[in-house]
Amino acid sequence: MNKIDIDFDFRKDSECGDPDVDSQKLYEAHKLLWNKALPCGKILDLEILASNGKYGRLLIQNNLYANFSSDRMCPHFDGKYNGKFDGWLSQPDIEELKHKVRTIGGHIIFPAHKKNDFTINQARGINRTICDRFDLTLECIRRFYVQEYSPLYNTLTRYNDFFDLFIDFSGYVDFFMLQDFVNRKGQIKFSLLFDNFNRTPLPQTVDEYNQYRTHTVELIDSRNKRIFDSQQSYMV
Repeated sequence: MNKIDIDFDFRKDSECGDPDVDSQKLYEAHKLLWNKALPCGKILDLEILASNGKYGRLLIQNNLYANFSSDRMCPHFDGKYNGKFDGWLSQPDIEELKHKVRTIGGHIIFPAHKKNDFTINQARGINRTICDRFDLTLECIRRFYVQEYSPLYNTLTRYNDFFDLFIDFSGYVDFFMLQDFVNRKGQIKFSLLFDNFNRTPLPQTVDEYNQYRTHTVELIDSRNKRIFDSQQSYMV
């Protein structure tokens, strides 16, 4: 792969139904995007590693850190939480959301190995104040860099050597092309009302679910465009 199709749904390349596990195209896209200079000045050199398992779990081997794995950034909530959100959105709207979160703009990499407890990917999924939302995860990462407590602080602290690669929050955002997820002051653009992790992260009404869907699609579209433009600059 030498160019990423920003509209490609990586579910189409997954035998198990989870592209983060076995989509070769997704991992090739990660390799193409993140095989570059880090804010710390070192070069991240990535290779795709297939481990043993029913579906041949893919990982990303590199020259500076333990293995990485792919993670879908934004949940769609449909079919989850005992079907709580089933029927809240029109079928075209929910299908659009499911498609967008499975394009390259909806994926990122995190360390794949455990450090005495849950990985970052696992912790943000099971934490009831995060529920896998990337805007809330990113707020935790922002706070980590300025040593402020958050629901993921202990988890992120275990991976401080990973975050050291990016020097600071701005370096992390720029490296992973997340500029559209923050404003000019480096503050997170939340998809739902944020009140310091006190409210549930789940939509509480149909209007909130639509707000979450609309904002998530906009963010991923913007990041996809940024990824597309970055590829064009490589070709000049």
